[in-house]
Amino acid sequence: MKHLHCYIVSPLNGRYSNKKKIQDKELILNTSIEDHKFVNRIGTIIETPINGSILKKGDLVIVHHNVFRRFYDVRGNEKNSSSYFQEDKYFCYYDQIFLYKRNNKWNTPDGFNFVKPVSENDMYSLDKEKPLTGYLKYLSPHLRALNLKENDLIGFTENSEYEFVFEGERLYRVQDNSIDINYGANKNEIEYNPIWV
Repeated sequence: MKHLHCYIVSPLNGRYSNKKKIQDKELILNTSIEDHKFVNRIGTIIETPINGSILKKGDLVIVHHNVFRRFYDVRGNEKNSSSYFQEDKYFCYYDQIFLYKRNNKWNTPDGFNFVKPVSENDMYSLDKEKPLTGYLKYLSPHLRALNLKENDLIGFTENSEYEFVFEGERLYRVQDNSIDINYGANKNEIEYNPIWV
């Protein structure tokens, strides 16, 4: 079965990623279904849309947190997200996919980039992280066409970043139109990846 516009995606290792293995014990980090930080964002494409796609069946994808999420409605009843199709199958629009992995390499679709935050180097600042600045880790085809590269130091607009933690690294998802300055390959900044990650 195919959808006209949506991908059909299955979550990798369940809908929630709220457990952590420590030695031979399993620690439950969160028991609430409502906290979006513990919703699994990694899935596999089961089927591509009828109208064509650059993504392929079997690609691993990072999706919006509301795709696999459950919530409580106004009456307190537990509900699936509007993306739910059937057990372990969810509809996902192209603009809800932020990264895809093919041939062991993460790639971004048009419009999205991932940025590594950098440490604050102002000795009078109380912040550990320099605001609105970071190194490009994964960049969109649009930014590549503008001659930006991985590890270029960039600046982005306020409230445009959205935090993701995956593969042991904390990154910000930033859209193309929110990146407003390219400092180039400036290596004077130190990446900021807190110990809790």
